[in-house]
Amino acid sequence: MGYRVINGKLCLIQDFQGYNSSNKKINKNNNSFKDLLNNKIDNKESFVISNHAAERLKERNISFNESDMKNINEGINKAEQKGSKETLILYKDTALVTSIKNRTIITAMAKENSKNNVFTNIDSVVIL
Repeated sequence: MGYRVINGKLCLIQDFQGYNSSNKKINKNNNSFKDLLNNKIDNKESFVISNHAAERLKERNISFNESDMKNINEGINKAEQKGSKETLILYKDTALVTSIKNRTIITAMAKENSKNNVFTNIDSVVIL
């Protein structure tokens, strides 16, 4: 379980609703799950913070306000426009390893913890 940031606000990802007690999908509007999910994600106004990244941020007492979350989302959008897949986002004193395709922050670390580290499988860096 992780967190989704929508319009700069942090939301806990809950279990999917729309299933009845016998685990059969309820589809009121004849829309497929894929269509519903794409409508929510394609708006470019949200991203996910993985559990791992959330724990890292909490351990290091790093917190972002609504404005920070919007700036990070803009960084993800910029990387996506350039065709990036895995990006290191440098924001303030924090390094955020991000999957652009999944719009997910995979891990996070403070600037002082990132010294003498090697970031691999990264195809771009966004400096905000």
